[in-house]
Formats: sequence, C-alpha cells, structure tokens
Amino acid sequence: MTVSRALSGNPNVNPETRALILARAKELGYVKSSAANAMRGDPTAIVGLLLPNIINEFYARFANSLALLCADLGLDLVIHLTNDDPEREQQSLLRLQALQAAAAILVPTPRPVGTTERIASSMRIIELIRSRQKTEVWGKLLIDDGASIKAAVAHLAGIGRQRIAFIGADPSLSSGRGRVAAYKAGLLANGLALDQTLIRTGFPGFVMGQDNMSALLALATPPDALICGGFEISNGALDCCLRSGVKFPQDLAFVGYGDPVSYRWIAGGISTIDVAPDDLAQRATLLLSSQEDEAQGTISCSPTKFILRGSAGGQAS
Repeated sequence: MTVSRALSGNPNVNPETRALILARAKELGYVKSSAANAMRGDPTAIVGLLLPNIINEFYARFANSLALLCADLGLDLVIHLTNDDPEREQQSLLRLQALQAAAAILVPTPRPVGTTERIASSMRIIELIRSRQKTEVWGKLLIDDGASIKAAVAHLAGIGRQRIAFIGADPSLSSGRGRVAAYKAGLLANGLALDQTLIRTGFPGFVMGQDNMSALLALATPPDALICGGFEISNGALDCCLRSGVKFPQDLAFVGYGDPVSYRWIAGGISTIDVAPDDLAQRATLLLSSQEDEAQGTISCSPTKFILRGSAGGQAS
C-alpha cells in the first residue's frame, strides 16, 4: 500500500520513503498504466486534435504549437485527420472515447452525423475556428477576423477599387457566415454597391479557390480586387492568378487569408488577413487546463490583423 500511495502521489507518504520508492521504480523501468487508471475512474492525460488536414500550413503550425504546450502540461496529444468528412470525425471521436481521452479539440465538419453531443458527455469537446449551432460543447476557440476584413475593404476602396470580389466558405459554416458578413459590411461602410456576382462561396479548399477565381476572371467585367476568406481558398485563388498571368496590383489587388512564409516572397508580398496559430494554441491550453466547471461554455476569440503588402498596393516587402 505504501508503494501504491507513493507512485500515485498520495501526500500521506514520508518524503524519504517516497524518494526511495520512486528511485527504485525508475531503476526497474516502471511506468504507470493509463488503462488501469482509466478503469479506476481517474482522468487520462490524452487530448485529441481533429483537423481537416495538416497540408494546410496554418493547421500544421497550430498542431505543432499545441503539441509542445501539451507536453509542458504533461498531456499526450493524439492527432486525427478528418478530411472534413463527418463519418471520419465521428469515428475519431469514438476512438478517443475508447481511450478515455479527457478532451478533444476539433474543427467541426460541415455536416455532423449527430452523435457529438452524446460523446461530449464523456470528454470535453472544444470547437476550433468553426462553430456549430445548437451543440453543447465545453468551449469554442474562434477567430475574430471581422475588423481585419473590413480594414481590407476600406483600404481597397481607398485606392479606388470599385469591384471588390470575395471568395469564402459556404454560409452553412459559422466562419463562412461571419466573413462574408464582414465583407458586406465593409462595402456598405465605404459606399460600394453589393454585386452578388462578385461573391463566391462553397465547400472550402484549394480547388474551390482555383475554380472560383477562374470564374471571376472570366466575367465580362472582372473584379479589380479580391479578398479571400479561407486558408486553402486563398492558396487556390493565388495559384489561379499566377498561372493566368494576373499582375498584382495592376490587374487585381489581392488580399489573401493566413500568412504562410511564401506570401512574403510573391509579387512584392501578398497582402493578407493574418491569423496567429500560436495564440490559438495558448488559448486552447488555457481551456484544457481549467479545472473549474464555470469554464464550460467559454468562447475565446483570437484576434487577427490586416497585413498590407505589394499585392494590394502597399509597400513591396
């Protein structure tokens, strides 16, 4: 019993005795069994992270930062890739539930299967970037990008651009709704007419960005500026522009989303809405480490900033 108490951190053990037991356990290579702890009802140190992919540089950077922070807290991060497939999401959550995971941070898929609420009763569910309506989750980690998108519209209007297009996620996603609403509010605030033909939304991805940029360039009167509302959407739209020989900012003033390293090298620098993955990771660990029931339902919003570079008429960088 004394050995058991010492290994489990029970304070009712003489410090010298505890030191001897821990030293001997280390010599023998003893490791506590997480499975046994879970069977006893103790919480595990497992945290799940469900991402659409890690090809996206933002997701990769967020996962890297979160993994290091979790390690500092003694938490084991397990990453699952959903490819934005609701069935994959549910299977990943069930596997984490089987591991007795303490929490799961996930970018929700567009079309939930419907069992997330039941799973949420056994571990903390924290939504990342997107938020589903009418779901009970422990917390939400969102991106506050409305002001940055409006600032981008104001800059473009200020340099005389009249046909500002927008490519973003489908409004069925909370992130899609928020970003297109900010774009429309920016147009209104700067006295620009709303032209629905310049708004393109859909299932977010690289190809979606390519296809919608191509369609915008093919209009009888193409846009003279563009704001992107998603990481891979931005990369796809940029790829289409470069392949089509579009010159920034002469032909098109371009504002991307996210700030991969390559954006500093292209066309005097790609202007963009910068999102801070390290800040989001810090906010995630604050939710994970919270022991208070009052923390449930917390909505934490990470700020963004509009970075002006050469592609939108700023100083070449």
